[in-house]
Amino acid sequence: MASFEPCRSKMEKEGIAQSAISAFESTFKSLVSGNTGIIPESTITPAPDLVHTDSITIAPDAALLSETVVLKLNGGLGTGMGLDKAKSLLEVKNGDTFLDLTAKQVVCMREEFGQNVKFMLMNSFSTSDDTLDFFRTKYPALAAEEGLEMLQNKVPKLDATTLAPATCASDPSNEWCPPGHGDLYAALVGSGRLAALLKGGYKYMFVSNSDNLGATLDLKILTHFATTDASFMMECCERTENDKKGGHLAIRNSDKHLVLRESAMCADEDEPAFQDITKHRFFNTNNLWIRLDKLQEIVDKFGGFIPLPMILNNKTVDPKDDTSQKVVQLETAMGAAIECFDGASAVVVPRTRFAPVKKCNDLLLLRSDAYIITDDFRPILNPACGGVAPVIALDSKKYKMVQALEEATSDGIPSLVNCKRLTVKGKIRMGRSTRFVGNVSITNKSDEAKYVSGKIEDVDMDVSDDVGLGQLKPTVVKSAPIDGQKPGTSGLRKKTKEFMSENYLNNFVQAVLDAVGAGGTNLSEGTLMIGGDGRYYNDVAIQTIIKMGVANGVKRFWIGENGLLSTPAVSATIRERGPAWQKSFGAFILTASHNPGGPEEDFGIKYNTENGGPAPEYLMEATYANTTSIKSYNICSDFPEIDINKVGSTTVASDDGSSSVVVEVFPSTQSHVALLKTIFDFDAVKALLDRDDFSMVYDSMNGVNGPFAKAVFVDELNQPESCLTNATPLDDFGGGHADPNLTYAKELVATMGLNKKGEKIDVAGPIPSFGAAADGDGDRNMILGTQFFVTPSDSLAVIVANANSIPFFSTQGGLKAVARSMPTSGAVDLVAKDLNLDFFETPTGWKFFGNLMDSKCVFKGKDYTPFICGEESFGTGSDHVREKDGIWAVLAWLNILAAKNTDASKPLVTVEDIVKDHWKTYGRNYYCRWDFEGVDKVKATAMMDKMRADTAANTGRTVGSYTVSTADDFKYTDPVDGSVATKQGIRFLMACGSRIIFRLSGTAGSGATVRMYIEKYESDILDSSVGSALEELTKIALGLCDIKTFCGTETPTVIT
Repeated sequence: MASFEPCRSKMEKEGIAQSAISAFESTFKSLVSGNTGIIPESTITPAPDLVHTDSITIAPDAALLSETVVLKLNGGLGTGMGLDKAKSLLEVKNGDTFLDLTAKQVVCMREEFGQNVKFMLMNSFSTSDDTLDFFRTKYPALAAEEGLEMLQNKVPKLDATTLAPATCASDPSNEWCPPGHGDLYAALVGSGRLAALLKGGYKYMFVSNSDNLGATLDLKILTHFATTDASFMMECCERTENDKKGGHLAIRNSDKHLVLRESAMCADEDEPAFQDITKHRFFNTNNLWIRLDKLQEIVDKFGGFIPLPMILNNKTVDPKDDTSQKVVQLETAMGAAIECFDGASAVVVPRTRFAPVKKCNDLLLLRSDAYIITDDFRPILNPACGGVAPVIALDSKKYKMVQALEEATSDGIPSLVNCKRLTVKGKIRMGRSTRFVGNVSITNKSDEAKYVSGKIEDVDMDVSDDVGLGQLKPTVVKSAPIDGQKPGTSGLRKKTKEFMSENYLNNFVQAVLDAVGAGGTNLSEGTLMIGGDGRYYNDVAIQTIIKMGVANGVKRFWIGENGLLSTPAVSATIRERGPAWQKSFGAFILTASHNPGGPEEDFGIKYNTENGGPAPEYLMEATYANTTSIKSYNICSDFPEIDINKVGSTTVASDDGSSSVVVEVFPSTQSHVALLKTIFDFDAVKALLDRDDFSMVYDSMNGVNGPFAKAVFVDELNQPESCLTNATPLDDFGGGHADPNLTYAKELVATMGLNKKGEKIDVAGPIPSFGAAADGDGDRNMILGTQFFVTPSDSLAVIVANANSIPFFSTQGGLKAVARSMPTSGAVDLVAKDLNLDFFETPTGWKFFGNLMDSKCVFKGKDYTPFICGEESFGTGSDHVREKDGIWAVLAWLNILAAKNTDASKPLVTVEDIVKDHWKTYGRNYYCRWDFEGVDKVKATAMMDKMRADTAANTGRTVGSYTVSTADDFKYTDPVDGSVATKQGIRFLMACGSRIIFRLSGTAGSGATVRMYIEKYESDILDSSVGSALEELTKIALGLCDIKTFCGTETPTVIT
């Protein structure tokens, strides 16, 4: 006989409560003793007539509510319907999910009864996070209530041969399974909730499934339960044809106890009797009423648990792999406890108290007009149905998964209110215009879903030969996971040839679209935007994404002219372009930012959401999870190629007239430039640019910024095109590295009279007053004056100090808050303190700034806007968009210069003048960054791990003339959403305020980049060279990291 001890040991190691272990031991012993869990027909008698709640005349007693708790079972993932999240988060009707309607029912119940009736959820380890996040976001008052959640336990899957705990090396989480909703009792005991409820004076518990929205607290039924002094009461309904496979109530012949027989407890030979609805007339709704004191008595009697009949299920350890180890899963049903309670009873309730969703048949019916939502948020059968619900029989193979139903009803839910029976064999599509009347049967033998519309009445129709979607017909292409598709903070970046390999781009795009759809976005509504920085392969990728978008239900696309859209322009267009019904729900941006482009270089793709910002972490995690399990992708291979070089709209209609797709190519610069004109004083900037003693040059480095620079400076500010250099986007950025720093923007740097160290050099001819550079995707900037380099950290501080020169800030009452990334120098900190602004130090990544910008509008928190933020990596921006914005920073500087030079008769106040005046006021933060690009990632990681391990030893250590007051690994708790970011950079904070920081970046297409940041503050010594000011600290930094030993070099590829 198999021993339970391995199971006990595994469960104890996992920290599972003793009550759950005892309950599982009981079912395990039942299994090994030879018990099959089967209840033979010969051992039971049909249940007698039951009291119908409609016949109860007792007056409801509201005083009982103070002793009653309502609990919803919410442990199901709905895997049988193709879901991988809490089933209760599935949209049910009018945009509301099961949990929405449940929450609204609770609020309504409390208002109706005038009492704060206690509400609880029993979540599983699979549904807890999703559910609590949902309540915190949409119903924070309920989320804050003590004791809202009780967690279901988990039990080991058993090897089908040995009955030892099963193993799954590829995913250990597959070794566990939920123990069925019979775990309710063990969870109540093990969590301490049963004892706490009894101590709190609670006597009655009403339990129901979260997918049964008809199960609300009925005061009349509660009063009946209390006055009959029953220990346990089950709500039953009279069985119909739709219910014949559900568990039924019966009398056990041996002791005349009420028992529940589920389908898994029925022998094959007894199946006809089990499904005989005239014999076994009542089925369990799983709406149960429990006397908590009586439950405690049973638990005490059996030593800490309640013995329930075993339900045996044969499965595989990996539910997605039929060839994996065969296992046994042992479950129990909470309704089966009826046989454990002396004095248990049952009542018959109307169908209005039973509206569960177990299959797509149920979901289609509930979503249709056959059901309506009452004022107290209960779904009830539409009176127009005459008291009888339509019988829905969708093809069980074609519509097993919710995704198939969503595709079939992407044009809307058909009318079923006048339908008696709908039978579908094969795949069809239907919409709001489809009305089924009477008895309808539809057959489609073709492999393409066919569209049915209009009034379809009392007909048996074959649509196999009907015309289909034509150019809009989607094809499912088999695929398989490809390693290494985990997106970083800037999306997915790899070598171009890797993206061009078979299925690489397709897999990632499908993974994103699936994640976006699963997150609640309806892809068929609104617009999907696509554009990029013009690098090699962008044009091909855009056509692929359009075809895949169509296949996944997208009906409208916006494409930047020539396929070009800067990253800030994408954000601006999402936020600004209308009309409202066409608003973009998100965008694919094809960029690897400042990385080189070309067939031998880098390619990238990222997704931005409806607020214009980068996809949040949960969406990228979902995307990555999808890439690891993908089996196919959808594409409309016959969709025509779109001429993305010509502004205009293309409409492609289906052959059957059921659908059409609009692809609009729009002027790339339109929305962004229009927004910039509202932010800055263009008249003042033009007056500055027109001065005889002022000249400028703007280097777009052959990236996407060129057209935007031309639209602003030539078309709007009437400057000669000669002020713009490298303004034509090239797919390889002209062979250069489109990164705006002293090393790579060498043409501009030389024009401005500097070398790559920022040192002055001799230049023939006049030097422009102002210089700026942009990176490949237009979100970064570098600012230069005549023979003067402005560090990104100083640039941020100067813009913040002079923000009131810019109308966007002055007209809104001035700045409220500023933020910088942790490695950025503390120059802006001093300004924020002086101006009494809220200040934040965040990890690197624009999403952290985005949270602060959206604190009020999304998270209902404090309003930090108007807001300015920046990073030392040449990224600066404000809350006008949700990305850093290179051209915004350039215009900010020009607006500040214009404000300093209102009198053209006076000498020009230069960039250098402004920065040096700033230093006189706030002191100078000497600062530089060394980049070691293309180093071995494994070795660089080992170096970082060594410094991380030595933080405690380094704290307090004296190095040269400096003392390390703190060595740590930067950790950030987001003040807006409470999320925690760890391992954000190794910091050496000196007692004098100087800093040394190390970060490891992996956003390049190959290798890794070690970034070393050196900072020293001086209040009086303002004119030293950066190199001399930081010489000792730099030597100390190289010694602390020991990069020579780990990576074989002490020579940086880039110094900024």
